[in-house]
Amino acid sequence: MMGPKQEAQAALFYEFSLEDHVPQDHLLRSIDRFVDLSDIRQYLAEFYSHTGRPSVDPELLIRMLLVGYCFGIRSERRLCEEVHLNLAYRWFCGLDLSDTVPNHSTFSKNRHGRFRESKLLRHLFEKTVARCISDGLVSGQRLAADASLIEADANKQNSTPKEDWDRSAIDPRDAPRAVREYLDVLDDAAFGAHHRSSRSSRPTLIPQASGRQLVKALHSSAIRPII
Repeated sequence: MMGPKQEAQAALFYEFSLEDHVPQDHLLRSIDRFVDLSDIRQYLAEFYSHTGRPSVDPELLIRMLLVGYCFGIRSERRLCEEVHLNLAYRWFCGLDLSDTVPNHSTFSKNRHGRFRESKLLRHLFEKTVARCISDGLVSGQRLAADASLIEADANKQNSTPKEDWDRSAIDPRDAPRAVREYLDVLDDAAFGAHHRSSRSSRPTLIPQASGRQLVKALHSSAIRPII
């Protein structure tokens, strides 16, 4: 016999528990058993003002970022939408059904502000690796990097032909901050302390453009890539 048509009817009172609606074998339950973020507030204490409007709990932001990393949610705006809709995500982040999810702009301000200044993400990474070593999960002697291929975001129609490229127009100072930091790390690994001590006396532009300057030029907003 066909059952009656299902229609949503609002109730005056609800008895609902997130704990009962998250499966015991869910990935976030396994992660939650080992995630320890108890020292974040103390670690970031000096980067918050003692007066003014209360901020969003930093542990909530980190837990939301973990959700994004684990489930491949790269957009902060979409991450906030998914946490708002998904019961398991809310449970992992410590949010009740009536709690408000932080705005996506809060992530940008914290990641590029106090999280960068305090090196919080590095602190959490080193703490996690140290715990894995102490529990015998890893040895800490070797490093494996993912070699996945990523499609380049380049357009041949907007590129500059090699014969029309002016090498003298390269200015390494035009490179974005992220590119400069990345290249500085490469230089430190290649030249060591000698490079750091002589960096200030080295000219900013060498007539024979080095690989480092070419990479900077490719990432510069003023110079188009060569195809």
